[in-house]
Amino acid sequence: MSASGGTKAIVAALVANLAIAVAKFVAFLFSGSSSMLAESVHSVADSGNQGLLLLGGKKAKREATPQHPFGYGRERYIYAFLVSIVLFSVGGMFALYEGYEKIKHPHEIEAWYWPVGVLVFAIIAETFSFRTAIKESNELRGQRSWKEFVRHAKAPELPVVLLEDLGALVGLILALGGVSLALVTGNGVWDGIGTLCIGALLILIALVLAAETKSLLLGEAAGLDEVKKIEEALVDDDTVTGIIHMRTLHLGPEELLVAAKIAVRNDDTAAKVAAAIDAAEDRIRAAVPIARVIYLEPDILKPAK
Repeated sequence: MSASGGTKAIVAALVANLAIAVAKFVAFLFSGSSSMLAESVHSVADSGNQGLLLLGGKKAKREATPQHPFGYGRERYIYAFLVSIVLFSVGGMFALYEGYEKIKHPHEIEAWYWPVGVLVFAIIAETFSFRTAIKESNELRGQRSWKEFVRHAKAPELPVVLLEDLGALVGLILALGGVSLALVTGNGVWDGIGTLCIGALLILIALVLAAETKSLLLGEAAGLDEVKKIEEALVDDDTVTGIIHMRTLHLGPEELLVAAKIAVRNDDTAAKVAAAIDAAEDRIRAAVPIARVIYLEPDILKPAK
C-alpha cells in the first residue's frame, strides 16, 4: 500500500471545519447551549489539526542534511502525534469541563432554532468532508478492512482525517440529541450530558490516534507485501543465493530503509559480488520504489552443523 498525504482530504476537512466553527460560535452566542460551545471548540481544534498536518507534510519535504542524513520524513509522524494531543486536551477535556458545568448549573436553551439549524448544516458539511476522506482512502486501502487500514497505514494523514471526521459526525449527532432532549424536557441537564458524551468520544479518538502515531514514531517495518517483494528481488540464484537476515524500517511514509546480509558463493570474485549487489539494489527499487536507502552486506553462508 503506497503512502499518500491525502492533501485533498485535509483541505476539504479544513474548509468544512472553519465554516462550521464560525456557525457554531454564532449559535452558542444566541442560544447559550454548552453543546454548541463544546462543538465550536472541537471544530476550532480540528481546523488547527488540519493545519498541523499540512505543516508536517511541508516540513517533511526538506532535503537531508549532515545532521539528519536520512531526511525529515518523520516530521509527518510528529505532527500527527501533536494532533492527538490537541484533540485530547483542547477538544476532549474542554468538552468534559463544559458538560460538568452545564449539569451542575443547568439553564434553558434560548433561541433553539440557532443550535438546531447549525447542527443540521454542520452534519451536511462534515458528511461531504468525510466522503472525500473515504474516497481518497479507498484508493489506498485495497482489500483491507477499515480497522486494518487505520492500524497499518504508514502515512498518518488519512487515518487522522478519517477518525476526526467520524468523531465530528458522531459528536454532532450527540449534540443534536442533547439539545433536542433539553428542548423537549425543558431541562438543560440533557445539554450537559450530550457535551460529556462528546468529550468522552474525542478523548477515545485521541487515544487511538496517539497509540497509532506512537508506533510510527518508534519505527515500523515495511508491510508484508513489500517485504515479500524485496526478498524476491534480492535473490538471483546466481551470485546472491539467499538471505541470511534482513531488516526494514520506514524513515517516513514514502521512504524505506532496507538492510540485509546476503549469502554469496565462496568462489565468486569481489568484482562479481559488487556487481551483483548493484543489480540487487536496482531490482529492489524497481519492485518497491519507496526503498530508497539500501545497505547490503555479502557473506558466505556456512552450512548448518
